[in-house]
Amino acid sequence: MTDLSTHDALVIHGKGDLRMDRIATPPPGPGEVRVRIAWGGICGSDMHYLRHGGVGASVLREPMVLGHEVSGTVEACGPDVHGWQAGEPVAIHPAKPCGTCPECRRGLHNLCRNMRFFGSAAYLPHTQGGFRRTMTVAASQLHRLPPGLDLRRAALAEPFAVALHAIARAGSCAGKSVLVQGAGPIGALIVAGLAVRGAARIVAADLHDFPLSVARRLGATETWNTGAPAPDASRDEEFDIVFEATGVVAALPFAIAHTRRGGILVQVGMFPPGTIEVPMAQIIARELDLRGTFRFDAEFAEALDLLAAHPQIADGLVTHEFAFDAYAAAFDASSNRQAASKVMLEIGG
Repeated sequence: MTDLSTHDALVIHGKGDLRMDRIATPPPGPGEVRVRIAWGGICGSDMHYLRHGGVGASVLREPMVLGHEVSGTVEACGPDVHGWQAGEPVAIHPAKPCGTCPECRRGLHNLCRNMRFFGSAAYLPHTQGGFRRTMTVAASQLHRLPPGLDLRRAALAEPFAVALHAIARAGSCAGKSVLVQGAGPIGALIVAGLAVRGAARIVAADLHDFPLSVARRLGATETWNTGAPAPDASRDEEFDIVFEATGVVAALPFAIAHTRRGGILVQVGMFPPGTIEVPMAQIIARELDLRGTFRFDAEFAEALDLLAAHPQIADGLVTHEFAFDAYAAAFDASSNRQAASKVMLEIGG
């Protein structure tokens, strides 16, 4: 007989120590909903916790359930929850801003100073993630799926929202020439968003051919292999907008050099903590507009709508699917950028 008081969860205990544990299944409290998780997408931050035991300054200090790209179906509602019914398919917004800090009061919820985010070791106790059979969340974090959107594709709302927020930070991309440096899952989704937004020319650059093939599927008009013996990007071209999506410090000068005078450079990839060298003289003399981008807010709902309207985005990005108990193979696959883009876990199977 199945013990419903506990359930399977994918828990990181430290660097290289990922286990399938049984954890408690709490009943939903006031304002909460319990969701039966169906699908989860493996993110770069999940890989960082496995490889390094942390992401930047967020270092593991206790066991933590990984995962923040998840979808599922409503299982039970707590007291005072209205408008949700058991069996209803949902995507789960993984962020829970405090609502009271200066940024929240200004409507900048993605910049909340006290943000709790699924699968994050930023605070102690850590915020547990969504790679588990069932999860209790605030009802406010649930999003209904648009007609025609299945749970597998819906699990990609979080990374697509990151890409859409980055695009929003650049302003209008319609009719513009755009370079996306780094064609991993986020870079590829930026390409997809740019195609939807009507960019005239979308060039994806990467060190490997495989991620470039994914970028082409998602709408890149050209691709540059910058790791080839004779790099495609040896020409001296400049773009209206450049998205730096690698997070590699050594790649920043390349991005700056390919941003046209008076152009916009959006830094998407997260650099390691600490001080880095930036060629500020070029930024100043060429009047480049360097903009940061961090997470997302209202773009989550927009991502769901676009995934429903353009199913080829999810289908072009996902390269591997694994059963939940094959998590070790899933994480191995996700670590190989020359053969994988987005790797999915079928948690509810």
